[in-house]
Amino acid sequence: MLSTVPKSCWFSVAVFIISIACSSVEAMDHVTLRREGRTLYVEGRKVLDAQDGGVLLLARDGVLWRILPTELVKHAIDDTPFRAYPAEQMAKSVLRVLPKGFQVYRTNHYMICHNTSQTYAKWCGATFEWLYTAFRNTWKQRGFEMVDPEFPLVAVVFSDRASYAEFSKHELGDAKGLPESYYYPESNRLVMYDLTGRNKPGDAVSTMVHEATHQLAFNGGLHQRLSDCPKWFAEGIAMYYETPDPGRTKGLAGVGAVNHPRLAQFQQYLRQRPTDSLKTLISSDDRLIDVNQGLDAYAESWALTYYLIHKHPKQYVAYLKVLSRKQPLVYDEKATRLAEFEKEFGPLEKLDADFLNYVQTRVR
Repeated sequence: MLSTVPKSCWFSVAVFIISIACSSVEAMDHVTLRREGRTLYVEGRKVLDAQDGGVLLLARDGVLWRILPTELVKHAIDDTPFRAYPAEQMAKSVLRVLPKGFQVYRTNHYMICHNTSQTYAKWCGATFEWLYTAFRNTWKQRGFEMVDPEFPLVAVVFSDRASYAEFSKHELGDAKGLPESYYYPESNRLVMYDLTGRNKPGDAVSTMVHEATHQLAFNGGLHQRLSDCPKWFAEGIAMYYETPDPGRTKGLAGVGAVNHPRLAQFQQYLRQRPTDSLKTLISSDDRLIDVNQGLDAYAESWALTYYLIHKHPKQYVAYLKVLSRKQPLVYDEKATRLAEFEKEFGPLEKLDADFLNYVQTRVR
């Protein structure tokens, strides 16, 4: 589950200039703001200017700050080159917002902040690095040019569910049905807890890999953080990698294998699937965030992703490139989403018939 802030909590689309802020990438923005009774200082790179005076700022630790004009105290720019924090400073920045007792374990691409055992942190690191290589190889082979992550990929691992749930409140609120892990685009961090002892180890690994895939997609150029990338597309990619298989050492069946739990859910959904199901899935995120429709919508997102990647690989990558260029905090109309999809894949009605035939006769 990709965790996002409801649009009602975001800056209004109308207040943002559609284009990216034109300040030089070499410029460093220095912002002083007043929030919840505290004076805060943030240095980073401006992403967007708001017409009402607000700012979207990318800080040196990778966190995106939405700064309202009423919070802004001072905003200065100099010619200091923008750079991500070096490793030690990055670690301090992350640990500053965590409870006491957290340590840092580093791998080639990840910074794992944890208060669980070193053994579990190392296992997480090995799994993430395996995914990192597999993920980048997949898209390189398909002709999509990925970018290198600008920041270390941060994972926060709590020792128990209770402390994880308490921490997650400031990002997710008092969410019902708290997931076992989540990726939060604004902080750019994957947050989870130690799942040792779970009855279904394959499920535990697949959940973690699902969220880590989101993090890789947003840091490798497949999507832009806070952009209006269709949720079915982002979740479909994550489910393409999660494929659980408890019988294997890693608990995973491998990249692109049939995701049998999602397939079973989709087959069940087919009994009452409405004729406009594909249209509603593509044109809006509503079904995926509805607790009553979510499971079926996620299953259909996986099935559609699997079908498009295997049956229409070139068109899928072309569509991916369109979505990868979408900018933060700019939202599309339903008609735009449908038009962009049909431009690459053809008329929806014809594709839907072939999609259903493919899943029912060729996916096992």
